[in-house]
This record gives sequence, C-alpha cells and structure tokens, in this order.
Amino acid sequence: MPGIGARLRQARLKAGLTQQKLAGDRYTKAYVSALENGLVNPSMVALEYLASRLGTSASQLIADDRVGWSRLEADLLLASGQWQAAVDAYSAILSGAVDPISRADILRGAAEAMTRLDRGEEAVTMATEAVGLYEALGREADAALASYWLAAALHHQDNVDDARAVLHALLAKVRAGLRVEPEFELRLLMALSTTEAREGSHEAALSYDEEIRGRADSLDDRQRATYLFDLSLSHRERGDYEAALRTGYASLALFDAARVEVDMASLQNEVALSHLATGSAVRAEELAASARSTFERLGDQRLLAHVFGTQAQIRAEGGEFEAALELARQSLELAELTGNQVAAVNALLTTARVQASLGHEAEAHGAFEKAVELARRLSRPSVMRRALTEWADHLAGAGDHRAAFELTREALGA
Repeated sequence: MPGIGARLRQARLKAGLTQQKLAGDRYTKAYVSALENGLVNPSMVALEYLASRLGTSASQLIADDRVGWSRLEADLLLASGQWQAAVDAYSAILSGAVDPISRADILRGAAEAMTRLDRGEEAVTMATEAVGLYEALGREADAALASYWLAAALHHQDNVDDARAVLHALLAKVRAGLRVEPEFELRLLMALSTTEAREGSHEAALSYDEEIRGRADSLDDRQRATYLFDLSLSHRERGDYEAALRTGYASLALFDAARVEVDMASLQNEVALSHLATGSAVRAEELAASARSTFERLGDQRLLAHVFGTQAQIRAEGGEFEAALELARQSLELAELTGNQVAAVNALLTTARVQASLGHEAEAHGAFEKAVELARRLSRPSVMRRALTEWADHLAGAGDHRAAFELTREALGA
C-alpha cells in the first residue's frame, strides 16, 4: 500500500493543486516535495493543515502508517492527563523494536503515567532503565527528568529516603549549572515539600513552600520560551526537523504551563494539610480552595478527589460534620470514578472519624472496615499503616482492646 507521501501526492493531484499552492503561507514547496518523496516525516500539525487544504483528514493520509504515529499519540494522551491510555500506548510501542533514544523517551513517559496512576513499582523499573539509557547516551538533562519521575515513583513505594536522596542530588546538579527546564528547580522544591508534608515534617514542608512562592513569582514567559527554543535546537542538531518544528508550536508551550499549574495546585493541597496539622485551618482552606479552583477549571477529577478529601478534613476539624461528610462523599465518588484508591481510603477514614464524632458507631465501623479493606489491596505500606492505626485507636477508645491490638500488630508488620 502507498505511504503517506504517495497518498499526499495523490490527494494533491486529485485536488488540482501545485506543491506551492498546497504549501500555502505556512510551508514551502520544497517541504511539500520532501514529504511526497518520503525524505521527511510530517508532524500531526502539518498533516492536519495540509489535509484541510486537500479536503480530507489527517487520519486518511496516515492510513496504514498508523503505527508510526503511536508515539506522538501516546505523548498527547500523557499531556492531556489520560494516564491509563498513555500507558497502553507506550506499552504497545515498547513491544516492538525501537532505538535507544526513543526507548528512553518512551520509558520516561510511561514512568510518569504509571506514577500518576499510583503504580510505583512499575514506574520505578521504567524510570530506572530510562535514566540508565540517557546517562549512557550522555543526555544529562533528559536523565534528570527521568530521575525526577524515579523519585516520584520511589515515594509512591514509600521508599522516602531514596526518593529524597534522588531529589537532593538533582537539586545540587541544577544549582551547579545543569540546564533542564526553566521551572525544573521549582518542581524539585515542590516535590521535596510534598515529601516532607506527607511524612509529617510540616515545618520543613512550610520552609520549602516559602522558597517556592518566591521562585514561582519570578518565573516568566521568556524563560519558558528559552527552554522551548533550546529544545528545538537540540532536535534540529540531531536531524529531527519535524520534532524541532513541533517543539516551537504553542501547544507544547501551553502544555508546559499546564504541567506547572497542576504541580502547583497539587502542592497547594499538600501544604494545606501541613497548615491544618499545625492548627492554621484558615490558611489551609485558602490553599485547598485555590487548588480546587485549578482542578475544576482543568477538569482533573482524579486530583480533585484529593482536594475534596482535604476540605472534608478541614471541615471535620472545625466541627462542621455534615459539610465534612458531604465533601468526603464527593471525594469518594470521584476517587472511585478515576481509580484513585489513595483518595478513596482518605475519604473513608474521614467519614469514619466524623461518624464516630457524631456517635454513629455502626456507620463509623463500616467506613473503617471499607478503608482498611481497600488499603490492604494497595501497594502503599504507609497508607495501610495509617488506616489500620486509625481504626485501632478508635477501637481502643471504644474499649475493644483485643481487636485494637490485632490491628496494631498488623500495622507494625506493614
């Protein structure tokens, strides 16, 4: 069957257009000629533009070359937050033969998607291989990006010490002059703040937060543009001209901005919990509300489940039990919808605590039981320990010391 170039030529001739006419004011006759002769591979942006001028669709021009576009499609799925679909796409690509650079890029993307899905063990394996490939190829900046997701995956496995060590090593390299992305140092600080907050080191987390706020305010569009320009040059030097063109388009610039926005909102939610733990409920609510606004605008239901859970805890601490139960219900609903099991456990634990405060012992017992049952199925020891410990404390307070002892023993072995 004919390839993209041949189909493009056939469609152009059928439309009665010259190569110059087809190129329009965006491309050149030479570029169209190179496409038709298979000398370069078009980007999806180029295909969509040319297809619109030919009265057809990009999918029609791709046809049997669909597999060749799976990498681009996987990257777009990752960029749009469709984590499971991205994992499926990356896995399909890895089942075939790919060169070392492409394999490293694919593994890095898959590691990010796996981490977002709380599949830490698989993410660690992929990120570790990606780091090794990048380092062997002398691509320090790419190795740093892969290491960032390695740290995130390690954290999801409750390997906090190794995660923290990776993040500190990356921060040292960046501050010693390693150029990655303009916002990469900011992302490292956010990751360290999140790590400390989740481990209960609230003062350390808040200290990072102060530095983050100062740096975030100074990050401007010019810095982001510089990063994209440098990346475009890198692609061009490797001979990947279409990748160089793609990198320059506004879609990738917007993606980078959205990624930072999501990370910032996630951090706001974590810092809100730190403020709540230190008694600053008002500040905690301000941060949680800001994070909620961001995720609602972006339509990110998975992360919104975490924020509803945080707001439920804030309401519970303030004695607003009915509001807390409603927020916990919304959190659980979104968690179940998106497969966010960690958020589901947290929502159930909050529900159990509130029901206990209201004197609804049967409802509290049911919520604790569900939370522990779900936590046992997770590969997150810290989540299971917390669920078991909270239920044990409740049972001990109710006088059931035997059951509390059994749960505590299980928690210590987790």
